[in-house]
Parts: sequence; C-alpha cells; structure tokens
Amino acid sequence: MSRPITATIHHQALRHNLAIARKMMPNSQVFAVVKANAYGHGIERVFEAFQSADGFALLDIAEAKRLRQLGWKGKILLLEGIFSLRDLYDCAELKLDFTVHSPHQLQWLQSFSETQTDHSDDSVQFDIYLKLNSGMNRLGFKPVAYRQAWQELQRLSVVNSITHMTHFSDADGERLGEQGVLYQQKIFDQITAGLPGLRSISNSAAILRYATELESDVVRSGIMLYGSSPDYPKHTIQNWQLEPTMSLRSEIIAIQDLESQDSVGYGSTYFAENSLRIGIVACGYADGYQRLFATGTPILVDGIRTQTIGRVSMDMLAVDLSDIPNAQVGSEVVLWGRSTSGAVLAIDDVAQSSGTVGYELMCAVTNRVNFQIEITNE
Repeated sequence: MSRPITATIHHQALRHNLAIARKMMPNSQVFAVVKANAYGHGIERVFEAFQSADGFALLDIAEAKRLRQLGWKGKILLLEGIFSLRDLYDCAELKLDFTVHSPHQLQWLQSFSETQTDHSDDSVQFDIYLKLNSGMNRLGFKPVAYRQAWQELQRLSVVNSITHMTHFSDADGERLGEQGVLYQQKIFDQITAGLPGLRSISNSAAILRYATELESDVVRSGIMLYGSSPDYPKHTIQNWQLEPTMSLRSEIIAIQDLESQDSVGYGSTYFAENSLRIGIVACGYADGYQRLFATGTPILVDGIRTQTIGRVSMDMLAVDLSDIPNAQVGSEVVLWGRSTSGAVLAIDDVAQSSGTVGYELMCAVTNRVNFQIEITNE
C-alpha cells in the first residue's frame, strides 16, 4: 500500500465557484486564472471543470502551451506579458494575448512589428492588455506615461486591439480613500477617458466585494475559483458561497498514549499537562504542510475538528485525540478541505495558524503527494 496522503481535486466545486464569478459579473467575460499550475491544483486537473470560462489567464508560455495541448482554442492571457523579443514568436504561434506594462516590452513589440509585412494574408495581430499603474506600484505605466504608450501601440500594425487594465492593491481590504480601491478606479477612469477599448480591472476580491461599484468587461477570477476567500477573515468561503476545491487528506499511522509532562516532537515544544492520547499522521513539511504550523492548528480526524500538537516534522505530525476516542490507525485525517463524511475545514482557517493565506498552502503541495480527481454528477 502506498503512503496514504492524497490531494483530491473536486471538479464540481471548481465549476460551482466559476459559476459564482459569472453570477457576480453577468455582463463580463470571466477569465479563469490558472497561474502557478492552477494554484497548485494542476492545469490538466482543472481544465475540464473550467472549459466554460471565456478565457484563461496565466504567467508563462510553457503553461499556455499545456492549455493548447489540452485542446483549448479560446483566449489565453499572459498576465505579466512577454519576457523577451523571442516570446512574441511563441505568442504568434500559440495565438496568445498578453499584457504590456513597461517600455522595454513596447520596444520588443516595435522591433517585432518591423519584421512583419503589413499586407500579408497571414500577418500577425495581437490583442494587447495595456496596464496602468494606478497605485499598486508593481507593474504598469504611470498615469503620466499611459496615453503615450497607448498611442505607440495604436501605430503598430501587429496590434489588433487594446484592453485597458489595472490591478487593485486593496480590493481585499478596507481602504476606500487615498490609495484604496475607489481611488485607484478614479485614476483609471480619468486616464482612460475617451480611449476606445475594453476594461479589465477586477480580480477575485473586486468581483466579490465591488461587483456593483466597478465596471470590468473582462474579470480575472483567481483565488475564489479554488475555494479560498480573498478577504478572510472578514468573509469566509461560506459567506461568499464558495466551495473547497482541494482536499488534502491522510491517515493516522500510529497512536501514542502520553503521561503528564511527556513531550511531543522535535524540540519538545509541547508538553502534555495530563495523560493524553495522540495520533501520528502521515503528513509533514515535505508534503507541503508548513513547519511553521504551531500547536493548535485546526485539523479533522474522522470528520471531527481537533488540533495539531508539537512541531511538524518532514514526514509526520501529531494530533490531539482527546475528544475522538474511536480514532484508530487508519482513521481519516483532513489537513484542509472536505472529509469523506462531508465535514469541511476551510484552507483559510488552517493558513491563519501560520500567518499566511490559503494561496500559499495550495501552491506548496509537493510532487510526492498523490493527486486524484473527484468528478461528481451535478
């Protein structure tokens, strides 16, 4: 028998969460963001569930090739754009849309345009997403430079369309004033006023929190598709009617009975106050479960919520079985997600225990974990 840790990907939940995004933004094109190997879920594993999306968004050409090999013929957007002049030839071959966010990308596009014949029947035409830095200060043209960049793109024969794009720094928070969502929207509206083209401004947090305030022709739904709340703990996935899409499950492989003052794990960071029954679980930081998780991190055993105790090691961790007297070797353990009995442990609840977010946990599951797909009839 193989080591009993598995990551189950729930197709029904992926489809459900995509439907929530479409329900929130019924007049928008909904792109499914599948960067970072679909947030750790695996592009090949989520593809079938996301085929009703209007397009896919990701970071690199290698991932875009995987989508084309799966048979996707629709829109694919490179969120960080091209990283070299050579990338433009791949974009042409694969029919990719891409972001332009900096002068050097403009220069590459101009150089590429000079190599193309203006009137060829098979001439290349790109759909561009021109990014405005409205306050995030990562990527994008500053407001004073945006219109000039737009004009330069307009002059290029290889440019078919230009979509105006920005990214909010605080859609998941409460900053509505200076540097907040509405402030960034105001800058975006001012700079793009009178310029033709679609708008793409909403990520998951903006889709869920500002659906009525923001107008976005193309929305980029990311973390919400994978069953994590972008503004946890203010809202949980239950508040947004989202469902967990990844269940990391293992089993108890040993049981120990402790006496008062017995320690648990490396560094003896936990001492039993009284006699205590604990379970040892086949999961550790080499599986992607963080070593930073301290005693008290929530976990499910046979569908019952309990806690971890002691330090997480490379291959194992310990759980408190005080309130689960029937637990035994082979009992199901849910690190996050849904138990086979239907109990749910949200990945956001687990992530909070180490001061991180659900994104990081799902992206960190390692290759030695066995992945499987659960497909249920709706």
